[in-house]
Amino acid sequence: MSFSAPPAPDTTSYNPRRWAAFVVTLSAAFMDLVDTTVINVALPSLRRDLDASSTQLEWAVAGYVMAFAAGMITAGRLGDRFGRLRVFQGGLAAFVLTSALTGLAVNAEMLVAARVAQGASAAMMVPQVLAMLRVEFPPEEQHKAATLFGLNFSVGGVAGPLIGGVILDADLFGLDWRPIFFINVPIGIAALIGTFVLCRDSRAQHAATTDVRGLAIATLAVLALLYPLVEGRTMGWPWWTWVLMAACPVLLWLFGRYEKTVVRRGHAPLIDPGLLRERAPMGGLSVAVLFFAGTGYTLVITVHLQSGLGYSPLHTALTMVPFAVGVGLFSPFAPKIRPYGRPVAVVGSLLAAIGMAGNLLAVRSAGEDLHSWQLVPGMLVTGLGVSMTSGVLIATVLAKTPGRLAGSAAALVNTAIQVGVAVGIAVVGTVFFGSLDDDGKAVDAAGAGLLTVVILYLLASPAALILPPGRLMFAAAGNAKPPRQAGPADEEEKSGTDDDATSGSLASRRTTD
Repeated sequence: MSFSAPPAPDTTSYNPRRWAAFVVTLSAAFMDLVDTTVINVALPSLRRDLDASSTQLEWAVAGYVMAFAAGMITAGRLGDRFGRLRVFQGGLAAFVLTSALTGLAVNAEMLVAARVAQGASAAMMVPQVLAMLRVEFPPEEQHKAATLFGLNFSVGGVAGPLIGGVILDADLFGLDWRPIFFINVPIGIAALIGTFVLCRDSRAQHAATTDVRGLAIATLAVLALLYPLVEGRTMGWPWWTWVLMAACPVLLWLFGRYEKTVVRRGHAPLIDPGLLRERAPMGGLSVAVLFFAGTGYTLVITVHLQSGLGYSPLHTALTMVPFAVGVGLFSPFAPKIRPYGRPVAVVGSLLAAIGMAGNLLAVRSAGEDLHSWQLVPGMLVTGLGVSMTSGVLIATVLAKTPGRLAGSAAALVNTAIQVGVAVGIAVVGTVFFGSLDDDGKAVDAAGAGLLTVVILYLLASPAALILPPGRLMFAAAGNAKPPRQAGPADEEEKSGTDDDATSGSLASRRTTD
């Protein structure tokens, strides 16, 4: 008996301009990541210009992320139902408008409100990127595209302070901090035009309606945790802050129960309960929340270097560059190393903790005489660890995800990351600003904040052991066993001719011993 090589995959049904289209949509996701952190380097300027309190500064950072996290799952569902490209374009247009409003803010209250609206706009477009990736690329190309998506998250966070530092030091037109938001307007308009030229729309043929009650419960669960973390310090931690935080896990439990009830009634849940029972995605989501909370270090470093040590915004931003270098050093090896999954996540989290511990040691030992070069080793190692772990977590969450839930699955990945970032800002910001408000020295406050980050990364390392063992392998979508579904499987329907139709989806990753 002889065996012949399998036929080459047919890619003619996919968008021939898919890589150009992916770059356009990825640029919008990059703007979101940049705007998550670009404000950090401008915090001293915002405090001075708008007379903002430390709590208002935290809300300006965390409010964006909270709105983003709250809208992610719904946006994914809307994309499945009304068309991913259409929802993406609407979100991008709104992002351009709210970026302009943020730059025009005349007081701290307007700044916070505009940032929340900006985060909600970003939530409309970002989940569509992964969803379109799943239906626009053949399985053999999706690993590369997913790796670029993960790298986008790693680099985007550190690019924000760098871009902000350059713009602030340039003081364009004498506008101080405002151009860091205005710059989104021309870039966003160019990306919007690109979507009309290069991208094709897709939707789930039988996409379900939005589970409004489920969304409300999930949003309340997130707010129950984040609101007291941000406001509790300035209010003296009254009893209700502890009650709200204790209510968070209860609300999450109620959310799971309600989603099962929705399925029993024959309706579509916000999140498929079968997906919630899968070890791979839920383990990855849990670790992602804890791991990405470590990004709160950017708040500590940028404020300490400027307000505490007198660094310029650009000098501060350049101090963060070794982090991006660490991310870049791992990138060439990512396709070969990341499939090993769990061990990579464990080691990556540990490396991030070691790198941040190095930064902590440098800050505490050098005190007010700290030089940028003393942070280089720690930043480099932290970037390497973050790059290793972030891609593995995204890959693990997407494992065994059914194709019809492309938007919802993509939203889950991004929601977990954004919730983690928001929690990190709230927790690390509370420790850092709390130390400053208690008349502590800037060095001691920065040390307390960085120690909190080290602890978060150290906790993420053993937590990664809950991820499934074995290698993460790409396989044909049809070979994967999906979670139990609430209704009939949806078919991907592309706009255009029959020749444009595709049944391609992100090839599920399975674990093998």
